[in-house]
Amino acid sequence: MKILIVLTSHDKLGDTDNKTGFWLEEFAAPYYVFKDAGAQVTLASPKGGQPPLDPSSDTEDAQTEATERFKADKAAQSDLAHTAVLSTVSTDGFDAIFYPGGHGPLWDLAEDADSIKLIEAFAASDRPIGAVCHAPAAFKHTKGADGKPVVSGKTVTGFTNSEEESAGLSKVVPFLVEDILKANGGNYEKGADWASFVVIDGKLVTGQNPASSAEAARKLLHLL
Repeated sequence: MKILIVLTSHDKLGDTDNKTGFWLEEFAAPYYVFKDAGAQVTLASPKGGQPPLDPSSDTEDAQTEATERFKADKAAQSDLAHTAVLSTVSTDGFDAIFYPGGHGPLWDLAEDADSIKLIEAFAASDRPIGAVCHAPAAFKHTKGADGKPVVSGKTVTGFTNSEEESAGLSKVVPFLVEDILKANGGNYEKGADWASFVVIDGKLVTGQNPASSAEAARKLLHLL
């Protein structure tokens, strides 16, 4: 069982002087769900190497059992520091693909041609695709075999407009995840803000926010 995790390489939060990147819990929780299930996990990002960590996800109040485990895990830290360059990654041999969030994907993975190609290949071969929080931004331009957006007609979730408003970043981000999923024909559903909420439609698994990370990974595994 081989799973590809795709992380952002983008570290600038819009026109602010603040940094962004991937959200630690959204990587760490799925990473260990997959590893503990015996999966072989490959990490990739558009630029390769160490992906930028969103500093907001590394504060004391954002820590979880999975993030604490990661911080004590030298092998996992080495894996993360040496992500493959996305353009060199083939879909061959992978059973599923998973995208952690953080605000970074809104800027790079949403527009990245290599990411789009990977998602479309997984969709065409009916292999599981997972994305949590802001990572459904990666579906902005992806198309299914019918030429429609890959989320068109699918029940999906992702970071809510109200959660983005609560984070104070509605005017900073290039687009809102909830809005883009709806614009692409997705049947958008959501749970309570900041609570775990995961949706499965066929082979597509989406999670609403950081609290949904582990559950989204478990649901992806169930599809394998």
